[in-house]
Amino acid sequence: MPLVLGVDSSTQSTKALLVDADSGAVVEQRTAPHPEGTAVDPRRWLEAFEQAAGPLLGRADAVAVGGQQHGSVVLDEAGEPVHDALLWNDMRSSGAAAELVEELGGPQASADLTGSVLNASITLTKLRWMRDHAGDALARAHRVLLPHDYLTWHLAGRPDEATTDRGDASGTGYFSPAQDAWLPDLLERAAGRGLVLPRVAEPAEVVGRHGDAVVAPGTGDNMAAALGLGLRPGDAAVSIGTSGVVSMVAASPSADGTGMVAGFADATGRFLPLACTVNAARILDVGARLLGVDHAGLAELALGSVPGAHGLTLLPYLDGERTPARPDAVGTLHGLTSATTREDLARAHVEGLLLSLADALAAMDAMSDASPARALLIGGAARNPAVRALAPAVLGLPVALPEPGEYVALGAARQAAWTLLGTETPPDWPVPATELADPAEGPDATALHAAYAELRDRTAGWSTRS
Repeated sequence: MPLVLGVDSSTQSTKALLVDADSGAVVEQRTAPHPEGTAVDPRRWLEAFEQAAGPLLGRADAVAVGGQQHGSVVLDEAGEPVHDALLWNDMRSSGAAAELVEELGGPQASADLTGSVLNASITLTKLRWMRDHAGDALARAHRVLLPHDYLTWHLAGRPDEATTDRGDASGTGYFSPAQDAWLPDLLERAAGRGLVLPRVAEPAEVVGRHGDAVVAPGTGDNMAAALGLGLRPGDAAVSIGTSGVVSMVAASPSADGTGMVAGFADATGRFLPLACTVNAARILDVGARLLGVDHAGLAELALGSVPGAHGLTLLPYLDGERTPARPDAVGTLHGLTSATTREDLARAHVEGLLLSLADALAAMDAMSDASPARALLIGGAARNPAVRALAPAVLGLPVALPEPGEYVALGAARQAAWTLLGTETPPDWPVPATELADPAEGPDATALHAAYAELRDRTAGWSTRS
């Protein structure tokens, strides 16, 4: 049987899955940690790749890498880094982002041109920061790659021409998803000089070889996760990890001037509008800590209250928020009375988390050509019993709970299999999932949404973080 290797090079670690190309069954998996911090020498990722994926490469017929989006890998003519890669969660370029949005003519103009309103995560803003704060390093630069591009380039033997894919390219800020083309003039404007860009490969193109293995184009982590989950139109992936991410496949590009939805491309030739919340699983962490319980205890308490937590509402913008854009916000708890119970406080935290994600889904519905019809709930906090119990009613959608898995690495493996087999579409691997209760069978969440929206809108003008 042919075997393919899918690699997830994330912020925290490299995960490698050896997968049966015909069935999608995982044969073996390995992992290796990455350095901590938001600025990392990209050569450390090569070491982690060798540790996790190296022992499996010799058994693979094809390999693909799914990498963390946005990171800036800036190399000299010898292919060596001129500066640590600034990762998606490095916020030092927030001023540069605001400056560039203004230069482009405002948020809507930014979205129309690049698919997204530029923010500090986007690669382009990091190049502007380098221009202003690391000019000596930038003066030595020859090319700029994304994390997955860098690993793919090394896998293919560091050819003269590096490659990327349209999915990961769509998060750079110097690529137009609508036109499927680089925006080199915009890159030069931001960086103050031109840089060599990788060629954008076709979705299942062979971009090189590593020994006997075919090297596939790879993609960004969110695009790989969509492949791993087998997202179809109408499916919304709702990931509840450190951040909350809602994404959907769509047939046409989007350009949301509010900044709530990023208009990315996917790894198949379609599009992947995406909304991200800064606060997700940490909302449950805070609730558990305040109540002196673990996550199981928080769930038990929350399920002991009633919908709406007897009038207690949590706006969970604990560390600022991205969806909606309130970087200086803090959390707000409203409706506390002498009758409030521990159960109510726990319930408010679970409902606040899900209502925040419902806002992201609503933004997606407003911008996408395909309305969400089903939510696929993934991520660590999706295992919380209270989250599972309340999600259908609060999200207002049928909810499916896929089996736990490394869906970024699995999606990379699926792309590798697609490239190896040369089929018109990716192989149809099964994604086992448990269907949760239908929202129509649960409590009416109308009043819950109304209370949350009233609190959200009332606090819109607050700036409370120094």
